[in-house]
Amino acid sequence: MVPHLTTALNGPLLSLEKKMLDAMPKIEHWFRTQWLEYASPFYASVDLRNSGFKLAPVDTNLFPGGFNNLNPDFLPLSVQAAMVAVEKICPEAHRLLVIPENHTRNTYYLRNVYELVNILKQAGLDVRVGSISPEITEPAELETHDGHTLLLEPVVRIGNRIKLINKTLGDFDSCAILLNNDLSAGIPEILKNLEQDLIPPLHAGWSTRRKSQHFSAYNRVAKEFAELLGIDEWLLNPYFETCGEIDFHARTGEECLALKVAQLLEKIKIKYAQYGVTQEPFVIVKADAGTYGMGIMTVKSPDDVRDLNRKARNKMSVVKEGLQVSEVIIQEGVYTFESINDAVAEPVVYMMDHFVIGGFYRVHTGRDVDENLNAPGSHFVPLAFEKPCTLPDCAGAPDAAPNRFYAYGVVARLALLAAAIELQEQDPLNQ
Repeated sequence: MVPHLTTALNGPLLSLEKKMLDAMPKIEHWFRTQWLEYASPFYASVDLRNSGFKLAPVDTNLFPGGFNNLNPDFLPLSVQAAMVAVEKICPEAHRLLVIPENHTRNTYYLRNVYELVNILKQAGLDVRVGSISPEITEPAELETHDGHTLLLEPVVRIGNRIKLINKTLGDFDSCAILLNNDLSAGIPEILKNLEQDLIPPLHAGWSTRRKSQHFSAYNRVAKEFAELLGIDEWLLNPYFETCGEIDFHARTGEECLALKVAQLLEKIKIKYAQYGVTQEPFVIVKADAGTYGMGIMTVKSPDDVRDLNRKARNKMSVVKEGLQVSEVIIQEGVYTFESINDAVAEPVVYMMDHFVIGGFYRVHTGRDVDENLNAPGSHFVPLAFEKPCTLPDCAGAPDAAPNRFYAYGVVARLALLAAAIELQEQDPLNQ
């Protein structure tokens, strides 16, 4: 079933989607030439926001954790994409070791790992899950929220390889290691200087990666793509600024942040006037590294930054794994005017290699159209369109379901290309 989706559509976005449909052969050719130059990440998910006048990515995750929320009908797409992705990195691959996050008590996250393993097994790989968590000292069978079981085995390092040692199942030595762990807490010693292929590479983790680097790369991608289509790149691209050396507890760097917020709001105001947008401009201030919807706030005035109370400062100062926030990205806020059953929604698109394999709506009944939805209380509705995201109906209306999803897939792939450029430029071997 297609989710009953309500979108406040108006001129610019419908026009943008129509241009994408009309230019589909040109767009696909352009992407093909880009993938000859840049190696696509193994997998990624992109959070999009659709404001009715703008369709833009607001976050790109290189360690996606929601495979359990994808539409099961699209499993064949995932399996084919996984085959291509594995062949590129390790053509001889027979075995693959998956290393998940350490939070093994999150049964929904475990269900994601279970589904990821299922996709890789269907792609013809022998897959086992190895944990680097100090809590897992012997093989442990964990149960997902819906009753599936997942075997986690402790990882052992021998020389420059990591393996699983198991008397019952036999030892496991793999050609490649797939990380589903975003390394927020830093790079553990056990993963350093391995001779096995690590997918994604260590520099894709949040211990080194920065959102501002990603969106700098996205600026270049969006500019080139906008020129290709003859459109204003702002329709696809959120403005952003950065502020380093901030300490929310000590209240240092506050003025720098307030000044950047004021400048960004002014730029957005000019664009809103140009397109006749009557909503109030806002920005999102968030940690430049990290995920899980932590360290994020909506700001509509520089005074919002200056007047933070202690509770808000505490919330902004720490992200996942208890890491202190010292650098923030100030990103143009993009309203989401999509809703499912009166709850605010935003699309999340999943990709393997450079193929769109599906996605879902992140839905939140307790949040507003200008707030971050990646927060406790959100739930997920699969993007269960009748056709995969790559098959638009060029004869249909721009906002017909497959066409809406084609536009999502195009913008998500622009963000994926930006991630490919970012990873190539941040690779220590290229420094």
